[in-house]
Amino acid sequence: MHHPHATGGAPGARPGPDRPREPGADAEVRRAGPRAGPRAGPEKGRPAEYRRDELIAHAVRRVLRSTGAYGAMVHLQSPDRRSLVLRTIAGVPLSVMSPFRRVAAAGPLPVAVCFRTGHEILLADTEDTMRRFPQLAVGLPYDFASAFVPVGHGHERYGVLSALWPASDDGVPESSGAQLAAAAAELADGLAGLEEAGQTVEPGGEAAVVELPSPSVPTTRVGLFDWNLATGALSADAQFQEIFGFEPGEFDGTVAALNRRVAPGDLPEFRAAARTALEQGEVLSARVRVLGPDGLPYPVELWARVPAAISDGRTHLVGAVLDVRSLTAAAAAVERLREGVFSLDLDGRIGYANSATELLLQTRREDLIGHHPWDVLPWLADPFYEHRYRAALLSQRPTVFLAARPPTGWLAFSLYPDAHGVTGRVVAAEPPAGAAEPPATLPPPTRAGLGGTHHLLQLASALTEAVTVRDVCRAVAEEILPAFGGQELAIYTVRDQRLQLVSQTGYPDGFLDGFEGTPTDARVPGAEALSTGTPIFFESVGQLATAYPGLALDEMGAWAFLPLIASGRPVGSCILGFDHPRPFTVEERGLLTALGGFIAQALERARLYDAEFAVARGLQQALLPHRLPEVPGIRITARYLPGTQGMEIGGDWYDAIVTDGDVTLVIGDVEGHSVGAAATMGQLRSAVRAFATGGEPPDQVLARTNRLLLDLDPGLLASCCLVRLTPADGTARIARIARAGHMPPVLRHPDGRAEALYVEGGPLLGVDERADYPVTELRLRPGAVLALYTDGLVEDPAVAIDQGVDRLRAALARGPAGEALEEAAERLLDEVGSTRRVDDVALLLTAFG
Repeated sequence: MHHPHATGGAPGARPGPDRPREPGADAEVRRAGPRAGPRAGPEKGRPAEYRRDELIAHAVRRVLRSTGAYGAMVHLQSPDRRSLVLRTIAGVPLSVMSPFRRVAAAGPLPVAVCFRTGHEILLADTEDTMRRFPQLAVGLPYDFASAFVPVGHGHERYGVLSALWPASDDGVPESSGAQLAAAAAELADGLAGLEEAGQTVEPGGEAAVVELPSPSVPTTRVGLFDWNLATGALSADAQFQEIFGFEPGEFDGTVAALNRRVAPGDLPEFRAAARTALEQGEVLSARVRVLGPDGLPYPVELWARVPAAISDGRTHLVGAVLDVRSLTAAAAAVERLREGVFSLDLDGRIGYANSATELLLQTRREDLIGHHPWDVLPWLADPFYEHRYRAALLSQRPTVFLAARPPTGWLAFSLYPDAHGVTGRVVAAEPPAGAAEPPATLPPPTRAGLGGTHHLLQLASALTEAVTVRDVCRAVAEEILPAFGGQELAIYTVRDQRLQLVSQTGYPDGFLDGFEGTPTDARVPGAEALSTGTPIFFESVGQLATAYPGLALDEMGAWAFLPLIASGRPVGSCILGFDHPRPFTVEERGLLTALGGFIAQALERARLYDAEFAVARGLQQALLPHRLPEVPGIRITARYLPGTQGMEIGGDWYDAIVTDGDVTLVIGDVEGHSVGAAATMGQLRSAVRAFATGGEPPDQVLARTNRLLLDLDPGLLASCCLVRLTPADGTARIARIARAGHMPPVLRHPDGRAEALYVEGGPLLGVDERADYPVTELRLRPGAVLALYTDGLVEDPAVAIDQGVDRLRAALARGPAGEALEEAAERLLDEVGSTRRVDDVALLLTAFG
């Protein structure tokens, strides 16, 4: 099965969603700091992407310089507006950040949330990160502090600037937020200038790595020279003359003067280097000694070549001389150590290893330099060791560990990180207590990169929170598809040996209709991937056309067809489309294949959930009133919203009971979210209705219901609020209110004032069989509105419950004159309810007159 389409237009031409434009979002950026530099205008002869990258590199360096951060990066919005793409990074290995090279703009990672909301995000440490953004903690399970600031100008938002610090008790340094925001504002100004000049600011190509200034080390001086061997004339700069010990004005520009400064024993080597350069066109790192003012020699290195533009034959050399005294002394000192010393760059490759490291690792230096230790040493191939390196680098804290080197050795490694890399120390160690002897030999390492593993975990974690089939499809579309830069997605499930579409993104309306019901044994790539259980990748249109001649093609340039198989059973197919030809690396193929398994398991779990939910929701609906009574002079409406987690069945209920001329309004909440809670709710609702219909006063209705709950002994408690409305003179009503541990009613008076009725009440139902439930009486006049509700409406993890009640009071008071009761109910749910609610919500509104 295949879903390419044959519509015209250039690849990627389909419009994406508008960039977010939340009101006032850009003000967050502008308040952070004034313009720090002029906008970037058009500059002839230089590609726009160069100017864009220079602006970003300047911003990143400014952040590192002004905030004390060890790492910084910039994500820009992708052309299809679905992703945020890592454009520039400094101080952090690009390989370590591989799970976050593409971030779904609609996803839950802090980069995406910062971009959508326009608000900065500060994360103090790994605990703060795990609590607020668990998917970031899964992808980067290390201890560090971080900050994210939007890069926006006016109503346009381009991306996010972020920075990393070592974790500490203080979290992100206090002044760093303002400095980071000022750098983001300057960057946004420059990008806006490019855009106004008609230049693109969208990301393209690989992320740029900004090199940080070298750390303070012993200085290596470099002098330049131009030597005409035919005439003996030697032009040299001031640094060259200083290296050879000439005082200002002392050097006469001749080789003879230079020869007097070279140690006599090294003059043959000096002349041999010149001849080699003439014969071979260059000489590299020829070492000679120079006599110092005290007559003692010190080493220098000569680098020279014959200029290609010189026309007088091979008689001319240009080059440099390096004063390597300090580095030579430092290297000699390290070489004399009996413990191993080595260095790793930001990407974990060995840049230096002393002779003791060779002996301890039993590996030649030339086999180590330029390689990851876990790639060349089989006994370090366990991902644990790469994890220790990453932990040191991301936390900027020293770390130590033991490793077993076959056949009999144990080594202790210490890693000391900074923003430029890691210095390592290795010494022989005693085996840990109870440790087995290392094996005599190990097979060559075959390992997946730790970055790929973390990427897989980070993407798979998006599926762990998906509950329904719709949730699973949304997670794939909003997080997994953008993470790989895809533009099209279709998810099919198997039903009666045919493929049925359950979700699609990026396709024109109606295009996939022709593939609905495709047999699983059809010769199309989606079906064949499922029937064989093997993913199929096409890196170009030509590959697809060759494999499936006559198959309709669309504007996509590459595809991945993933079989969805759970517990050995075919579940469906997932198809990803990419708007340009692209190679699928071994790691990407492995990631996508593994994700296919995760998607299949999530879909299977979600299908079972959806089936159970249909039963549970039917039970819930059967227990709530099918309709509310119609009473002259009174209007009643109700709303019920299930919780956003679990089985979405709980113990909230409401009712309106008419007895003679009275109306009894009831709202209650049984603790928990389960079939047991719903069953208990049904019993209590029936009991309250029976007692109220029998004419019992409100306090006795609650007292008898309380004793009944204790007799039933379900192990659950319940709250309840009961209001008996009795006609008074004219159109007014007398309200008698009794509460059993329930939230206070909220009343809006005819003049628009609103108040929470914190009337006296009794304990929760099911606590004390002797409990009393006092009754409070008040008069309700025409134009008044009474709100009864459960705590799910006013609960919010970010605020106290009393603040939630006051928020409801204020929202009820804001209602316009003449507002319909149905509209008021919808407005209250929208204005008061938390988007992060996990509890059920019941709302019963009553208007008088």
